[in-house]
Amino acid sequence: MGVSIAQGRNFAVPSALIILDGLADRPKVAPNGATPLESARTPNLDRLASSGALGEVIVIGPSIAPESDAGVLALLGYDPIRDSPGRGVLEAWGVEVPLVAGDIALRLNFASGDGEGRILDSRVGRALTTKEASALALGLTGANLLGPEGIRAEVRATVGHRGILWLHPVEGGPLSPAISNPDPFYEKVGGMGTSRSGLESPTVRPCTPTDTSAEAARTARAVDLFLTRARGILAGHSINARRAMSGKKLANELLVRGAGTLPPTPPPPFSEKYGAAGAAITEMPVERGIAHLLGLEDLYVGPLAPDAEAGYRSRALSTRQALERFPFVYVHLKGPDEPGHDGDSEAKRVVIESIDRWFFGPFLEGLDLSKVRIAITADHATPCVLRGHSADPVPLLLAGVRIRREGDKEASPAKFGESEAARGELGRKTGKDVLGLLSVPRPTVAP
Repeated sequence: MGVSIAQGRNFAVPSALIILDGLADRPKVAPNGATPLESARTPNLDRLASSGALGEVIVIGPSIAPESDAGVLALLGYDPIRDSPGRGVLEAWGVEVPLVAGDIALRLNFASGDGEGRILDSRVGRALTTKEASALALGLTGANLLGPEGIRAEVRATVGHRGILWLHPVEGGPLSPAISNPDPFYEKVGGMGTSRSGLESPTVRPCTPTDTSAEAARTARAVDLFLTRARGILAGHSINARRAMSGKKLANELLVRGAGTLPPTPPPPFSEKYGAAGAAITEMPVERGIAHLLGLEDLYVGPLAPDAEAGYRSRALSTRQALERFPFVYVHLKGPDEPGHDGDSEAKRVVIESIDRWFFGPFLEGLDLSKVRIAITADHATPCVLRGHSADPVPLLLAGVRIRREGDKEASPAKFGESEAARGELGRKTGKDVLGLLSVPRPTVAP
């Protein structure tokens, strides 16, 4: 069985790259030996797989477990080490923080700790509301914790336990992003973040400079001071007092990672790199920041509300409308990643089924696949057994114009999942190959 694929640089037909965050998994976490994706009832994805082509993707490289921003940049054909300004900057752009030259921004998690740096829960049990996080952020910002160091330190809450630490030098010259991650769960390589899992006793790490500059040394010391001083503010905050009285986990620790600054030389915009305009339908600030970085039309929809059906149907409609306006549309759905981090394979299966039913069902209804091209994949694997990202390959489904399964009539229906993807016609690709599979060369017109 093979597949007919034409590769090119431009998008001659409307094309969509749909990324299901953390979709891929490992089979042993499910009772029947399948992954959550393989266990899920996904008739719409399976229908696409039966008429299209399957393969798998090593998103960045062997042994690299990417963060979402790194995975997305790679799938969009960029180099996350060279082209990313850092996770913190992408998050900051996603909530319109007005960074200026000399500032640095870091991704921040409110976490639960033992008061001495040991992490008990890196996400406060996913039970910290955005409203609570905003109150904690105001307390930290108002305390002016780095005033004596000539730095204004501002915390911005974003979604749930997530936030941004924004450091602006008031005196003493610019700060440097050349610092390590205090967050023990992630390493930093250039602008790219990679995941670490399986830590037995995770502890906030000292922030160290990664070059010999005075700016890096000053910045690393400032971050360490901020984290130490923040513990006292968090421990005494009324939000944590109320959480303690209710028996909830405390948000009494901070994890920061991915320091970045405004890039002196941004990467080429998507339209310049590919010769076509693009749009981005995203749910989380970091993916919105990537749209900003690459000059994609920002169609940010925000986090999924409690009514998941309405939310996914709305996203499907937005995607169809965007395909009528733009040659290329990038869609990012957060759903499968969170239960992967929580180690809940059953919840991950349910999320995947919801996306198939309420996003892909409406999205495909009435869609003429002879006039579009669609790629569906993941930015990384989040195996439930690891409760974190891994370097495992992720499945890839390609469907639409000029893509066909050879021997369709004789072939049995395909199931979109890791095992069939590993045996698929497309073989194994790298992240940077995916957009080349989506683009269809324009026909040559004889003079």
